[in-house]
Amino acid sequence: MGRLTKYIRPYYLYIAFTMFVKLCGAVAELFVPFFMERILREGVVPGQQVRIFIYGGAMLLCAGACVFMNIMANRMSAVSSGKITRKIRYDLFEKLNSLSARQMDELTIPSAESRLTSDTYRVNEFLARGQRLGVRAPILLIGGVVMMLTMDARLALVLAALLPIIGLTVWIVTKKSIPLYTKEQGVLDGMVRVVQENVTGVRVIKALSKADYEKARFDKVNTELTRVDMKAGAITALNNPIVSLVLNLGLTAVVVVGAYQVAAKNTETSVIVAFLQYFVMILNAMLGVTRIFIMASRSQASALRVAEVLELPADLEVMPEGENVQPEQAEPPHIEFRNVSFSYTGIGENISDLSFTLRRGATLGILGSTGSGKSTLVNLLLRIYDADKGSILIGGRDVRTIEKDELRSKFGAVFQNDFVLEGTIADNIRFFRPLDDAAVESAARDAQALDFIREKGGFGAAVDARGSNLSGGQKQRLLIARALAADPEILILDDASSALDYKTDAMLRRALNKNHGDTTTVLIAQRISSVRNADLILVFDDGKVIGAGTHDELMQSCDEYRLIADTQMGTGEEAVGE
Repeated sequence: MGRLTKYIRPYYLYIAFTMFVKLCGAVAELFVPFFMERILREGVVPGQQVRIFIYGGAMLLCAGACVFMNIMANRMSAVSSGKITRKIRYDLFEKLNSLSARQMDELTIPSAESRLTSDTYRVNEFLARGQRLGVRAPILLIGGVVMMLTMDARLALVLAALLPIIGLTVWIVTKKSIPLYTKEQGVLDGMVRVVQENVTGVRVIKALSKADYEKARFDKVNTELTRVDMKAGAITALNNPIVSLVLNLGLTAVVVVGAYQVAAKNTETSVIVAFLQYFVMILNAMLGVTRIFIMASRSQASALRVAEVLELPADLEVMPEGENVQPEQAEPPHIEFRNVSFSYTGIGENISDLSFTLRRGATLGILGSTGSGKSTLVNLLLRIYDADKGSILIGGRDVRTIEKDELRSKFGAVFQNDFVLEGTIADNIRFFRPLDDAAVESAARDAQALDFIREKGGFGAAVDARGSNLSGGQKQRLLIARALAADPEILILDDASSALDYKTDAMLRRALNKNHGDTTTVLIAQRISSVRNADLILVFDDGKVIGAGTHDELMQSCDEYRLIADTQMGTGEEAVGE
């Protein structure tokens, strides 16, 4: 929790006042048995009945003050813990959004989700309950012992002798439980991943009749989570029984010793009754202290996981222009790759020594088998990852010297696994950008989406979560409209027309050529018809370019391209592409 101190610091005074109110409530509670003892000792004496009303009124006053201050402090603790957790959660969300793709790969999305949800919840729980129990329980514990000492020191020492045993028990349980709660959160990350994969791929799972397999996979991780949780729970569950046993043994000892003391007229019966009240108070306070340690062990594991993300160093920093000066050119290419190499894992290159140039308004077509490096090129161009070697330039400027917002504003992109928002069709095209209705309609027209939008009821028609009420082709056209709406410098279409029929695909390409002639297009596709008119076509295989040129050039020089073209043209696709 100490690594999140900066979030608590602005609320120090507020928390201090909360604890002061809680302190006053606990002190008031301590005097209730004291006044009860006075009533039993002095109020039952003939002629002194008025003392019953005096001490009884004092008891009611203390009880009322205790209730009022506890309620007030509890509400205040909820306010401060809520505000602190809100800030932690916001900064964590912001940090997760700022992480580079490489950092997110290492963290994993399920782990990020559980840190943002369950871990922050546990931190909030400790902050709220810690303020309530953190003052009340110790004050009642220590104050109860002090009050007992003032009444009868010998009886109080019976209880005081038991406290070291209880303290040792709490320390051992806490030390053993922290590693288990840390492990539990790691297993929870795995369960979140399994659930996420199952929900995302539910249609494939049902189509392949793999529901039983997925149930078994979930049962395995769920069983592991249950096992770890039970082990941690079994250790922490030792606290209450051991503490209760020790304290009840002490209570028995107090009663026995007290009986002898009363028989010997060394103490009063009223003192024994008050001792029993204080003993119950101390018992509950000790159980409260143990709960604090249990919560602290759980929240410490969660706080460390949250802080681990918040303290990740910034990646993909913007380089000063002077550190990577490129030779000046009269008219630099719009996009240029210079001897670029990259590896996701550091073992084997996913892109190897890639070089090409593309003028403004030109179209780059990319073909290749799955895993050949096509999408990696796009990731490097967008600076989602940094190249290990070489340089990537846009308009003659190294992408590493361009501010992130400026760089990303140059692009409109549709990716293979893109997402659709729950909202209206217009919301999905605008995507929180200040675009007028004319721009939205124009983008939808160029994306060949107007027909289905009218069928759905217009731009105000609702779109379900994940676009579940849209077909694959409709979603792709909606996403293409989103990419075109802001009239980007560079348009990236990563297999974005795979669900379109040949006619719609051809109409889309004609609209792009006619209305977005100044936009440089990077087109990843599986169809020759989609890229055959590109100014430059790159054919990838295992991270290397095995063919580069126009369609006609590649038909002559690249066997792989020619094989693909012959296969697809045999289906009549060439005619549609024309």
